[in-house]
Amino acid sequence: MIVQPDESNPIGPLGDWLGEAGAVLEILDPSKQTLPQTLEGYQGLVCLGGRMSVGNAAEYSWLEDIRRLMSSAMGSDLPILGVCLGAQLLALSIGGHVARGVSGPEVGPSLVFKKDLAWVDPLFADLPLVQDVMHFHRDAVDRLPYDAEVLASSSKYANQAFRWGKFAYGIQFHIETTTDIVLNWVKIEPEIAQTVQEKIFDKDNLDRAHGDIAETWRPFAHRFVALTKGDLAPADGHRKGLPLL
Repeated sequence: MIVQPDESNPIGPLGDWLGEAGAVLEILDPSKQTLPQTLEGYQGLVCLGGRMSVGNAAEYSWLEDIRRLMSSAMGSDLPILGVCLGAQLLALSIGGHVARGVSGPEVGPSLVFKKDLAWVDPLFADLPLVQDVMHFHRDAVDRLPYDAEVLASSSKYANQAFRWGKFAYGIQFHIETTTDIVLNWVKIEPEIAQTVQEKIFDKDNLDRAHGDIAETWRPFAHRFVALTKGDLAPADGHRKGLPLL
């Protein structure tokens, strides 16, 4: 199941990569469709990003529905991939904390760096030491529970990628964008885009960045599907508590 909280943040190439590996995708918009109570009948969950903050549950009541669905997935050992907002919701669901980033927005093509534990993680082990990603966020996961494992960091924010237990993954950055998607974000959220130089959003620059992102993250998406099918052994994680709401 793909949960798409914001129409401006579609599944993009990530959907193609998941499909190449044999995944059948069902995309739900929680603002228009009721999410199921459990993931019975599904093999995994991907939650995409969105412009809303995780703290806006009063305005976007379905944010709590996503968290409940994530907790259900974790209780059933179903693989989860949270992307940006999805990663922040996952962090809250396991007892972490999300806040406005103290170092300001993180925007545009960027790099993240593997942490030691990533070298033995089934999804991250084959990634290069330095990975091309796309950033476009103001909030950040500023605290994770002690039993979460950080898999990637950036020079600005430490918790760029993490895993909880064997199957729940969060990435603070984007791997699913296209040049057109990012340029649309620049139009609808200019106050974030203006925190970096305008040349960052030059079309040729974004096209090059997305080529690098695809080279790195397409195999990652294939491995995620293999994990959902049971064809890839999960991490040797040890759950030390129940997921929190």
